[in-house]
Amino acid sequence: MVNKKKKSLNQRQKKYQKMAKKEEPKPAYLSNALRAFFFGGLVAIIGQIFTDFYRLTFDMDTQEAGNPAVATMIFLGAMLTGLGVFDKIARFAGAGVTVPVTGFANSVASAALEYKKEGFVFGVGSKMFTLAGSVITFGVVTAFIIGLIYAIFIF
Repeated sequence: MVNKKKKSLNQRQKKYQKMAKKEEPKPAYLSNALRAFFFGGLVAIIGQIFTDFYRLTFDMDTQEAGNPAVATMIFLGAMLTGLGVFDKIARFAGAGVTVPVTGFANSVASAALEYKKEGFVFGVGSKMFTLAGSVITFGVVTAFIIGLIYAIFIF
């Protein structure tokens, strides 16, 4: 492994970096947080509407109705990504629309769209879970560890 030392900056470069840092626009933390909170709540309300719809229409209990509601939210997230609308919404709404279900659908659909020119198997099929694969792995491992802790300390 090559050991590279970081090149020290001369006085002029340091002065430029200091000036650039001072002119850099400051993020609007409060408005970003409020928009994320509002749109995250809106996504949750839409999910609840689908849950209630499936519960009342198909005479399901709340837990059973959650599965088709989640599938519908994933479908909507992927469809909006495919139509190019999800990114526009996310640019304005911020982290609020990247809640696990819609954010997962967006990451899978985005990767699939990006690599579709490489074909269905080597492009879409293999690259679709590039980002989502690590999320799934992290979720499974975390669930296992929490389940193990629960089994050891609760039982």
